[in-house]
Amino acid sequence: PVVHVEDIGLAFLCALEATVEAVHDEAFNVGRTDENYRIRELAEIAGETVPGCRIEIAGGACPDSRTYRVDCGKIQRVLPAFRPRWDARRGARQLYEAYRRIGLSKEDFDGPRYKRLAHIQRLLASGELAADLRWRVPSAVPTGA
Repeated sequence: PVVHVEDIGLAFLCALEATVEAVHDEAFNVGRTDENYRIRELAEIAGETVPGCRIEIAGGACPDSRTYRVDCGKIQRVLPAFRPRWDARRGARQLYEAYRRIGLSKEDFDGPRYKRLAHIQRLLASGELAADLRWRVPSAVPTGA
């Protein structure tokens, strides 16, 4: 399902506070079972959230036969303190408001700053990265890399 990073963090906290017996060697689907969406439904939520947004389905698009439906019942049973606080609509509103607040433009979003491949291509073209994707000059390594 769609899950907000804050809810994932909350799940970690709940797991840390649980008994070892409850969580040792266990895997949990984090989220809410009712937050399973089709891509079309997420697009509709985006359309409802962004004023003037128009959703278009690609011509010739066919339904994806794969299923990603996830049951999050186990985390609710084993970690009853875990109560997700976010849903897709609230998350979409948060993203929209953040993008407006920082003035994110379509050009910014489509550019190398937010697309890893475009960023790597820019570094290759500028000569900062070699063809093997290693920094050409050690001093070119960004701080914190």
